[in-house]
Amino acid sequence: MIKKYEACFTVPFGTVAIISDDNQPRIDLFGEVLLVATQPASQQLMSKLYTQIMSYFALPSFKCDLPQLTGTQFQLRVWQAIYAIPVGETRTYGQLAALLGSGPRAVANACGANPLPIIIPCHRVVAKSGIGGFLQGKKNGVLVKRWLLQHEGIDLGAAHA
Repeated sequence: MIKKYEACFTVPFGTVAIISDDNQPRIDLFGEVLLVATQPASQQLMSKLYTQIMSYFALPSFKCDLPQLTGTQFQLRVWQAIYAIPVGETRTYGQLAALLGSGPRAVANACGANPLPIIIPCHRVVAKSGIGGFLQGKKNGVLVKRWLLQHEGIDLGAAHA
């Protein structure tokens, strides 16, 4: 399947692409770039996402705006809880599950379905006894998670690394 990226740019750990699927934005941290726009499309949301992601990489304390998202009610609740985790802090899957009256695996599944990593900072969700997964087990996902946590000044020992 050929993906049409609205923007594709280099960041310290590789390539980030912004995709628009049926007006639902997605951020792809490891996409195969087949059709690429080198700057955001004129669509206002895509341009805003690009600007916010670049601002985050320049200043890790930058808080991105949360756009309107499509997902199940549970996913939306999990994503909102993740979005509320302050820069420089982490939560475990179990802590979020307790907050939401759910189970850690359900929270982990919602994390894996997150369409906007970085904007919805699922890298701040860690396992009880380790860093946890990232990007549904994609190659180098945990390395990117480590980089993002370190970028925010998170002590990986304190984050259960």
